[in-house]
Amino acid sequence: MSQLIEEEDKLEKVAFILKTIGHPVRLKILSLLSEFQQMSVNEISEKCEVEQSLISHHLTNMKLKGVLQSEREGKSIYYSIKLMEVLNVIDCMSKCKI
Repeated sequence: MSQLIEEEDKLEKVAFILKTIGHPVRLKILSLLSEFQQMSVNEISEKCEVEQSLISHHLTNMKLKGVLQSEREGKSIYYSIKLMEVLNVIDCMSKCKI
């Protein structure tokens, strides 16, 4: 029975992560952060070629859900991945044949 509960908890966490990251821009942001560890809003916006306001919206949403964390340095805010399990989910998805 304990194994069943653990499996349910795992599925709940995966569903939460998928719901939170289920947008192409968010996946691109996470890909960049996995590569560079920490980036500013401006850096992410430039690399994604997406308006800063839209990037900020996605970053704020993922931060509120605990996927990202931020740190202010002067006038810039730097984002990094907080919920490292998100990288496992992305890795699993990248191996799928579609």
